[in-house]
Amino acid sequence: MTFDPRMLADPVFFSRLDNLELRARGIVEGFMHGLHRSPFVGFSVEFASHREYAQGDDLRHVNWKLFARQNRLYVKQFDAETNMNLYLLLDVSGSMDCRSKGVSKLEYGAALAAALAHLALKQHDAVGLILLADEVIEHIPPKARPHQLGEILRLISNTKPRKATSAARAFPQAAELCKHRGIVVVLSDLFDDLDSLMQGIERLRFNNHEVILFHLWDRYERDLPLEGHCKFHDLETDEILTTQADGVRDSYLAEVRKWQSELETQCRNRAVDRVELVTDEPLDQALLDYLVRRAKSF
Repeated sequence: MTFDPRMLADPVFFSRLDNLELRARGIVEGFMHGLHRSPFVGFSVEFASHREYAQGDDLRHVNWKLFARQNRLYVKQFDAETNMNLYLLLDVSGSMDCRSKGVSKLEYGAALAAALAHLALKQHDAVGLILLADEVIEHIPPKARPHQLGEILRLISNTKPRKATSAARAFPQAAELCKHRGIVVVLSDLFDDLDSLMQGIERLRFNNHEVILFHLWDRYERDLPLEGHCKFHDLETDEILTTQADGVRDSYLAEVRKWQSELETQCRNRAVDRVELVTDEPLDQALLDYLVRRAKSF
């Protein structure tokens, strides 16, 4: 399924993020003096582009010759000149195509990825995108250039869910693409073997990344609010199971709660934030709530 990239870039939603920050808890490998602590001093020498001057920018990097010609202030940007690298890992496995109503988990995750990319680029951070199934399907290396959001939106808008996949298998490959310490955001339903999933998380943590899991649910998957005779369709294997929802609900919910508890424990043991989101809940409020809670933890 493809969707219009303009649906991902909601200007009203984005404007609500303008007074918020996505800060790294640990040391990141950045070069600008900004929101995040860095082990480096100085700037990259590889020129990449110009951007308009923003209040607080270092005047040493203003292009005064360009100002003389255009009477507008621009600062020079460099490929490695960034506060932080933000890596967005979007699960495109078949189960992400689930929708009981409204948007699918993939569309919800894509909109969340777009919002986070906008927020980071507003801070002059570098943002990259990795699409995961059994392997890395596509990726955009992290950049802080103005057109980066458009590149990310175009890639997301053309993606399609993959059948019978295990995104956890792609984590080691994805970790190789996350070359500099920063924040890795995983957007997934996490429907995978827990041990395999945690091995992938450990690989990212071993590389000193901060990891945030946005755990995406469809309401019917999490709460099974169904009555009577129902037919269940596995989006990855195409298997169909017919049963009475009333007869399996209690045992199903018990297994879901057990899995949630185990997953939360494993994440806490690895200092990983796990944020549960349900696709029928307003995305803007859910993200804003998390960012506010996160800011208070510093």
